[in-house]
Amino acid sequence: MDQQDFRESVAPRPRKSERLLLLLLLFLLLSVPFLNPWVRGDGVGYYAFARAPLIQHNLDFTEDYRHANESFRGPRLDEYGRPKSFFRTPTGHLENHFSVGPAILWTPFLLLTHAGVLLARTLGSSVLADGFSVPYRIAMAFATAMYGFLSLLLAFRLARQYVEQRWALLATFSIWWASSLPVYMYFNPSWSHAHSAFAVALFVWYWHETRASRSLAQWFLLALIAGLMIDVYYANATVLVILAVEAIPQYLSVLRRDSRASVENPTFSKLLFSHLFFALMLLVSTLPIFLTRYIIYGNAFESGYIPLRNWLWSSPAFLSVLFSSDHGLLTWTPVLLFSILGLFLFWRRAPRIGSPLLAAFLAFYIFIACYPNWDGISSYGNRFFVSLSPLFVLGLAVSLERFATFFRSRRAALAAAVVPLALLVLWNGGLIFQWGTHLIPPRGPVSFSEVLHNQFFVVPRQFSAELHSYLFKRKALMQQIEQRDIQQLEESPPP
Repeated sequence: MDQQDFRESVAPRPRKSERLLLLLLLFLLLSVPFLNPWVRGDGVGYYAFARAPLIQHNLDFTEDYRHANESFRGPRLDEYGRPKSFFRTPTGHLENHFSVGPAILWTPFLLLTHAGVLLARTLGSSVLADGFSVPYRIAMAFATAMYGFLSLLLAFRLARQYVEQRWALLATFSIWWASSLPVYMYFNPSWSHAHSAFAVALFVWYWHETRASRSLAQWFLLALIAGLMIDVYYANATVLVILAVEAIPQYLSVLRRDSRASVENPTFSKLLFSHLFFALMLLVSTLPIFLTRYIIYGNAFESGYIPLRNWLWSSPAFLSVLFSSDHGLLTWTPVLLFSILGLFLFWRRAPRIGSPLLAAFLAFYIFIACYPNWDGISSYGNRFFVSLSPLFVLGLAVSLERFATFFRSRRAALAAAVVPLALLVLWNGGLIFQWGTHLIPPRGPVSFSEVLHNQFFVVPRQFSAELHSYLFKRKALMQQIEQRDIQQLEESPPP
């Protein structure tokens, strides 16, 4: 069976697809109460790029510093509430090394909210139109959840082209709730990771849909999506290896003067022109990065992060990224083991599609392993890999389908798969609870024996009360969590 026949054999039926889409939307609606509209930590920098231009029409982040949470604000402001000179850049701006992409994605939601707040104020409302009041934060959190959901939806649509819908759906729900994604989709919505998952999903989906033959207009759109993907999160540039792996056999075919289908094997000049055009449009679509860097730092190529010369190029943290108690990818979110295995299986099954996607995962993995702060510092699991959630959905779906071949009936296979995945979801929920409430330290390594004890003896006892507080007394609970965080920072030894 060739690849096209395989795709047709698992093609979804329209009515069933509509029901599954409604099911996904229902779960999204049921999850809305978990939205946590706060701006905290790294989110202060991300959100500032949306709020300051919208409200103040500039890139002065002084008010964003002043309204930040205490652990962010404390080191940056003096006793008079003024930003310390250390955090001023050569251009006089306040330091903000965070990417501008999330602000781009938030802006449509915040524009509508701002218009609504201004209208309400003309009618007598006292809600402040400052970008910090509740309506703005709710709009920000809702937008983040929507982008996270769209990443899952696009991943589901891709996966169901290669496996039965049941496995694609089960994989989608599993990554939704058994990975790091829910933390950054709901609990920390002002961070960039859910947006990053969406941008990567959109890029992979559009690349996949246009891979047979791209017009110049499609190359242009793909470049815009790729630019957005990098604007949102710089590490996503590694995902562009998909296009490199795609191009290699095309150029080899041209150099060998292969006479096969001209649609799949264009002339050398046409192929080269397409890639050069893509590169030019990619540069244009990443201008928001270079412009904001130039304005803030006076240098368009200053990232504000650790210089590349200080990275771990000679000693990458390959094993630690996966297995460390300090936010190891597989030790914190073990469901991803089956996702990664599935990416290798998919590479063997459909190499023309699987090879570029597997290469993207490996490139991203190597990049993070070389980054000095590979653990994500304050991170649930290894938060960097949330970007690859769409790939993980596909990989897990493929693993589940392979798992099903060991059973005589699909029903038995489904029952056998649901139970361990449900346990992984419960485990992840308990671990999120421990991390979010600071039962375990949010930074640095954790004790697995403490984690295990908490999962069985502490979480069940405290979960009900904390969930009630989260749903109905959230402001007070967030203040408590912030105080615990400050206390742990004060008690932790200096680096």
